[in-house]
Amino acid sequence: MKKHTPKTYPEPDENAGNMLQEPYAAHYAANPAVIFKTPLQRPESQMTSFQKIDMIRRGISKNDFEGFKNKTGLDYDQLANALSVARATLINKKGDEKFNQSLSERIVSLADIYSYGYEVFEDVERFNSWVFRPNKALGGQRPFDFLDNQFGREEVKNLIGRIDYGVYS
Repeated sequence: MKKHTPKTYPEPDENAGNMLQEPYAAHYAANPAVIFKTPLQRPESQMTSFQKIDMIRRGISKNDFEGFKNKTGLDYDQLANALSVARATLINKKGDEKFNQSLSERIVSLADIYSYGYEVFEDVERFNSWVFRPNKALGGQRPFDFLDNQFGREEVKNLIGRIDYGVYS
């Protein structure tokens, strides 16, 4: 795995709204670290706090959530566990319906970790597999087992950061 250098992305057009525009569609398809289709043109791990706050306040739609679910290869039971929510809460939304702010925040937080992992590992499948392998730095537990709360997510993100900077982890 080569040393990761974060890419820089241009600021989106402030008039772009929340709809996916044509130039952004190609970027989304070409950049595996982008989780949600937004005009921000950048991986969630590189968004500013203000951009994430805006995304959370708008709410994550069921369609965006389904895209995240498909990209990560996680099922509803795994996602319900990681998001500390009932499975039915995730299933019952339809189409453009949005999750509440609290759940949207947890979804964005989880997406942030996956986005960072996809950047560092430079391969979606390799990171998706790594998340479920026991890791010595986590006492032999799987990184996924730590994603159900804020402190565990921080620990996993720090571990990915150590891998990014070549520290044995």
